[in-house]
Amino acid sequence: MQRYQHFIGGEWVEPSSGEWFETTEPFSGHAWAEIAKGNERDANRAVEVAHEAFLSPEWSSLTATQRGALLRKLAGLIEDNVERLGMIEQRDNGKLIAEVAGQVRNVAQWFYYYSGLADKIGGEVVPINKADVFNYTKYEPLGVVVAITPWNSPLALTTWKMAPALAAGNTIVIKPSEYTSASILELAKLADEAGFPKGVVNVVTGFGQEVGEPLVRHPLTAKVAFTGGDIGGQKVNEAAASGLKKVTLELGGKSPNIVFDDADIEQAVKGAIAGIFGASGQTCMAGSRLLLQDNIHDEFVAKLKEIVETAKIGDPSRYETQIGPIATRAQHEKILRMIEMGKDEGANLVCGGKALSGPEFGQGQFVEPTIFTGVRNDMKIAQQEVFGPV
Repeated sequence: MQRYQHFIGGEWVEPSSGEWFETTEPFSGHAWAEIAKGNERDANRAVEVAHEAFLSPEWSSLTATQRGALLRKLAGLIEDNVERLGMIEQRDNGKLIAEVAGQVRNVAQWFYYYSGLADKIGGEVVPINKADVFNYTKYEPLGVVVAITPWNSPLALTTWKMAPALAAGNTIVIKPSEYTSASILELAKLADEAGFPKGVVNVVTGFGQEVGEPLVRHPLTAKVAFTGGDIGGQKVNEAAASGLKKVTLELGGKSPNIVFDDADIEQAVKGAIAGIFGASGQTCMAGSRLLLQDNIHDEFVAKLKEIVETAKIGDPSRYETQIGPIATRAQHEKILRMIEMGKDEGANLVCGGKALSGPEFGQGQFVEPTIFTGVRNDMKIAQQEVFGPV
């Protein structure tokens, strides 16, 4: 079984606790790697090392163009490793291999984008009413950025934080989800290979209270970027507030698709299906509500049901699979509870609604693609994020 250590200061570091936890494949249920179980000591060390790197001449004396060149080198290495990174992430979170491969290619493009932006970040001369005074603004990096990322799209959501932070001259400590740490550690390995100075990119693995909270509260943390649920976001905001730290939160949603009777119905049906059943509904921008004009409702729902009931469900490592497993056992159970809640509230179950089991469904961490009609806005199923194919 593969074992992943923390990546701190350009070195692979054993957890100070001496403890490890397993990461499992959602489809098979088999543990395939051990991940370092971090604690406050590991978190503090990572922030302090990142702060030293921020002040070091090896990083602080680089020009913006030189930082851009490092990001460009990293983007090229990601392109060279698309298949390997995609397989690792697919193994960790159960997302379809076709979807993950596309996401990893986009990850490289994000690094290319910010490599070009690095030396385009400029201030301005500010006109004032004193002719003998030269007044200007200048943008400067903040320092240590802590990035806390979820399990549904680890590489993509880490990149959206990491690439701009590094382009602007900050250093970073990444705390990935305990369910999906492996691909982020592999990304750190590529950053090291690209030539980023030691301590600029760090990864500490573990659980929220033991690692995430100390990272947020550390006095040398200047900025926190968090993607996750609203409860986790509240905790991050509260922990950061005592130090007046800058915070960016990307939380959940209950996004509506709205279709009127002058739409191209066939295309709108396809769009609705992609919006909610892609990634088995496990995205914060999933189109989990569908608002239809009355006179197209029945036709639209019938077409939706017809396509959904032919979906290929199963092994996410096969390119023909269209809907894969739920990433975690806890999330699988939550989705099924939410479906029962919808039925109890009086919503009409059109199709789906059950867990799937059998040899083609691995360990059974699957939920049928599910459609409710007759949902009122006061129902919990309409108000709360399901984060599943519902």
